[in-house]
Amino acid sequence: MANGKLDPDYIFESSWEVCNKVGGIYTVLSTRAKTLQDAKHDKVIFIGPDFWKGKENPLFTEDNKVYAKWRKYAIEKDNLQIRVGRWNIPGEPVAVLVDFNPFFEYQNEIFTWGWENFQVDSLHAYGDYPEATMFSWAAGKVVESFYRYMLEGKGKKVVYQAHEWMTCMGALYIQKMVPEIGTIFTTHATSIGRSIAGNGKPLYDYLYAYNGDQMAWELNMQSKHSIEKQTAHYVDCFTTVSDITNRECKFLLEKPADVVLPNGFENDFVPSGAMFTSKRKKARNKLLQVANRMLGTQLGDDTLILATSGRYEFKNKGIDVYLEALSRLNQVEDLKRNVVAFVNVPGWVSVPREDLKESMECKEGSGAPIAFPVITHELHDERNDNVINTLIRLNLMNGPEDKVKVIFIPCYQDGNDGILNMTYYDLLLGNDLTVYPSYYEPWGYTPLESIAFKVPTITTDLAGFGLWANSVFGHYGSISDGVKVIHRTDYNTSDVADEIVATVLSFMNNTDKEISHIRRKAGDLAKKALWSNFIVHYYKAYEVALQNAARRMEKM
Repeated sequence: MANGKLDPDYIFESSWEVCNKVGGIYTVLSTRAKTLQDAKHDKVIFIGPDFWKGKENPLFTEDNKVYAKWRKYAIEKDNLQIRVGRWNIPGEPVAVLVDFNPFFEYQNEIFTWGWENFQVDSLHAYGDYPEATMFSWAAGKVVESFYRYMLEGKGKKVVYQAHEWMTCMGALYIQKMVPEIGTIFTTHATSIGRSIAGNGKPLYDYLYAYNGDQMAWELNMQSKHSIEKQTAHYVDCFTTVSDITNRECKFLLEKPADVVLPNGFENDFVPSGAMFTSKRKKARNKLLQVANRMLGTQLGDDTLILATSGRYEFKNKGIDVYLEALSRLNQVEDLKRNVVAFVNVPGWVSVPREDLKESMECKEGSGAPIAFPVITHELHDERNDNVINTLIRLNLMNGPEDKVKVIFIPCYQDGNDGILNMTYYDLLLGNDLTVYPSYYEPWGYTPLESIAFKVPTITTDLAGFGLWANSVFGHYGSISDGVKVIHRTDYNTSDVADEIVATVLSFMNNTDKEISHIRRKAGDLAKKALWSNFIVHYYKAYEVALQNAARRMEKM
């Protein structure tokens, strides 16, 4: 029992992002894993796709001693092509990577099974739907194999958690074929909600009036929406990551979540003390060096460094509003400090700019600005890039008269990009303030990561993190709280841009002592979002799933 509640003996989780670093779900799973591994050593098993078969996956270490007897049985008797080992993250939990390609041979039969048993419409499948479904089915087969060989008849309580629509078919398979297991489905963002927002349609004011099925037909999302909706209705426990996404679920999937699972964070890798001071100084030096080599300037440490980051969703992540705010800030007379604003958003990057690379490698630099000094790397299709075109439209071209300089870093900051050669986290703590004016953001790891590194942030109440911060404060967060939460709607983008400008100007007016206090408050808030505080919500979901599975078994 955990806290007196029904507690699983084994926990299975499947995701496209297990040992496969793609986006935010990787952060959710990889930071939470240690908390669960500490509680249930090697009885938390993650299942992911084996894209690296025959090659070395830096995130996975194969270990044939882990569940060796079952592994042999699964391969020889159940004909599953799996590798078993450890996910190379804190806690080193058990990971099973499965090759799902053999199941394409049975794709039509699997789609038919989904329709006959759960009314899942796979007729309109296209793009990544078949691939994701074959992986999900394979993951379900892996769990079934493990349960039948290792646990059946032993009275063990088992839950299976599926993340996002890509793992839905496996959850339904287990629901039908291994009814002893409690099933959980977590949508981190509804596929149809993201599509509505991404297609420029107003989402929030009309949410109550949208019909999810109709919108799926209009936006050619029938199959993804269908499998997500049916899974939400059929599993033992349906969950999502924030109250704002739960509203989507209620109206678009016609099923509110049974439990809301806010996304936590681990701060093990956040430096402290002298190490923090040293790393922050190094990060600022690097960011200013890049700016000065690009611009031919000598901006010093008193420069205000702003940044935004995340996936390249121009409207959904509020990148458009961020750039508009920078344009308005650039028009403010008598700015007290120089401003350099970074856009850290991976685009269709080609190679590092050779002129900038040479300047970075030269000890002194040429002292002259490089041509087109707004971007650090070449792009494959610069002419159609949203950030570049917006910078041109807003005339944010880093001319000598511009008070605000904007630099687009369109690459993954993995430490090997050819220009900065530092990781995202090592650069993050060099910022003074981050800005994430999201329009569609089910949770929002980027602002949470920012405050974990004691960098105050600006977000909105259309982000799950922003709503959570407001709930902790008991009011709309202000910059003096470490997190400024701006009210955002479908139509008030101009007001949001003005509020960003006002917040930046207010932040500039703070003394060093006041800024130090704000940074401490930001760090204190981040500690409230540690997994040790949020994991209780998962145990609630486990309990709901196990209770409903037990009721199902009583009826059989």
